Amino acid sequence: MSKDKFATASVLAFERSFDISDAVFLQQVDTDDNNLYPVFISEKSVRGTISNRLKNAVTNDPAKLDAEIQKANLQTVDTAALDTDKDTLVVKWSCKVLPFLGKPSVCNNIEYQEELTKVTNDYIKSNGMKTLAKRYAINILNGRWLWRNRMAAEQITISIIHNNKPVIHVNDVKQYQLNSFDYEDKAIEDLAKLIEAGLSNKEFIIFDIVAKLKMGLGQEVYPSQELILDTGKTKSKVLYEKNECAAMHSQKISNAIRTIDTWYDDKAEFPIAIEPYGAVTTMGHAFRQPKQKHDFYTLFDNWVLKGEKPSLEQQHYVIAVLIRGGVFGASGKE
Repeated sequence: MSKDKFATASVLAFERSFDISDAVFLQQVDTDDNNLYPVFISEKSVRGTISNRLKNAVTNDPAKLDAEIQKANLQTVDTAALDTDKDTLVVKWSCKVLPFLGKPSVCNNIEYQEELTKVTNDYIKSNGMKTLAKRYAINILNGRWLWRNRMAAEQITISIIHNNKPVIHVNDVKQYQLNSFDYEDKAIEDLAKLIEAGLSNKEFIIFDIVAKLKMGLGQEVYPSQELILDTGKTKSKVLYEKNECAAMHSQKISNAIRTIDTWYDDKAEFPIAIEPYGAVTTMGHAFRQPKQKHDFYTLFDNWVLKGEKPSLEQQHYVIAVLIRGGVFGASGKE
């Protein structure tokens, strides 16, 4: 069947290839690896000052400004911190790497699925999973997934445990800059091979990640913050906990691991997460605009439906979106 006689399937989905657990926050004394204790979330109430931008009518009138400043800004918030006799944060999570065989988990158009599978199999045969696996490996070993905790730590080590054995260890995570993937060393190579083996279906891969961060005695640490949809909330900040232990959402870790897209711009200064439109919510911007024909759907449809193979860099991006997983069908409605 010629490609112009069929369209994108209306029902099309790929299952994600990375199953990532939540990360739990534990603590220890730097020199004592045998005793780990949970990091608890506690609640405190504070009286803050008025610091938001005020209307000109208030800022230009000293009396009105003084009256505004005298109002109490009372807040009840969650906080997570190490005990006063503990100085090291220990963060643990696990990663399962499932095979990416280029075949959708759901597709209601057999002709389209055959053409799609040809495209993905051609990529796998020509390129393999090496390029993407290396970038995922670097993002695990550079500690990007620690988010604010990475910046707040004096020193960070990361260990990878596979088959109940420590197989990879990095003494200084900060040796890897967050804006570069131009690194070659044994730790990265070994972890990339593990990930590649899982994606290529060579073996079943699951490994544990353990990071140790020297934070300082009693210092604050930063688990995930919960999104509270109830407008009648009593606290202005609610932190995530799992089994009464501070924790980080698996989605937040996953976002960091797939922050490998430097192909969105020829002069990209930093990587962004793999997303169909290159969305970065913290910046309120989509870096892959359909108008520029640089988004996932344009590249993907042109590749599958029209046989217009994108550049190698954009092929990496398209396959990475499929590895991320999601629903990609076309409804046919405008």
